[in-house]
Amino acid sequence: MKDIMRFDTVALDDAQSALVIIDQTRLPGAIEMLHLKTQKEIWDAIYLLQVRGAPAIGVAAGYGIYLAAKEIETSDYDTFLARFREAKDYLNSSRPTAVNLSWALNRMEQVVLANAERTVAEIKELLHAECEAIRDEDVAMCRAIGEYGLSLIKNGDGILTHCNAGQLATSKYGTALSPVHLGREKGMNFRVYTDETRPLLQGARLSAFEMVADGVDTTVICDNMASQVMKNGWVNAVFVGCDRVAANGDACNKIGTSGVAILAKHYGIPFYVLGPTSTIDMSIESGDEIVIEQRPAHEVTEMWYKQRMAPEGVKVYNPAFDVTDHELITGIITEEGIAYPPYTESLKAIFEKKKTR
Repeated sequence: MKDIMRFDTVALDDAQSALVIIDQTRLPGAIEMLHLKTQKEIWDAIYLLQVRGAPAIGVAAGYGIYLAAKEIETSDYDTFLARFREAKDYLNSSRPTAVNLSWALNRMEQVVLANAERTVAEIKELLHAECEAIRDEDVAMCRAIGEYGLSLIKNGDGILTHCNAGQLATSKYGTALSPVHLGREKGMNFRVYTDETRPLLQGARLSAFEMVADGVDTTVICDNMASQVMKNGWVNAVFVGCDRVAANGDACNKIGTSGVAILAKHYGIPFYVLGPTSTIDMSIESGDEIVIEQRPAHEVTEMWYKQRMAPEGVKVYNPAFDVTDHELITGIITEEGIAYPPYTESLKAIFEKKKTR
């Protein structure tokens, strides 16, 4: 098996004006690198989950809007800003739930707005520096998240995870799987149970792939086996990622996460949400305000099957995410530290800490 850990999930080829990504829809069967040069190609890659995971989407968006800016041929600031915003709105429409997408695009827009007195050529250089900074900060944040998460587990522990919040979802290390990767760097060993994560199988295809590549004792389980695995006493902690966290600690993650949290509560297993502060949306009070993306029916009825699995004409409900109530979450692990209940206070404190750095 090729070591997926040696490949950049998201990268910029500035000389070729291309966003370079691993096509995650081809994993684990093939490692194929895509060189995306048009905004339509980048939009499609985000929508079709060729690049996925909230932090990786944010990095891809930063690179993508920079590439859009490079293509704008004008020396007039107002014209440049108008066309930049058109490209920003277009990329932002690719997926509605992961806050990192809009966060990265807004951050890039602030570079344009803050430098109106500069030439367009200078602004483009500043945008280049900013998108690379987003990527570098993502690596540093993921490592810090991993260090905090690693402090909560010990050598030999069993960890259950849902979906993929590893290196394939970020620039490096991951969020939920970062403690495992960092632990491996330190010579530690864990037993990891990866839910298949229906219907797109990110756990079976992606988390299991990178865990095995890193030499981790890994077991794939169907989503409906989590209760039995917990009852067997094999799970010491649950680590999951997040696509958006509300001010009260409600956490939106891949569909099925809330069910895992309910089971963990029943069996007395700590349930941790891991993600960078860029994924925490303090502008919304609770998870009720998060827009849940609805995915196409064929992902349930046909994808991954040689023949259609469900009867023609049947209705399909296919939300991409669900929201885990804050009362089910033991702690939220960020690059600035671990937030504990009540989250309305601890998350504010996390952001205050971040301001002082």
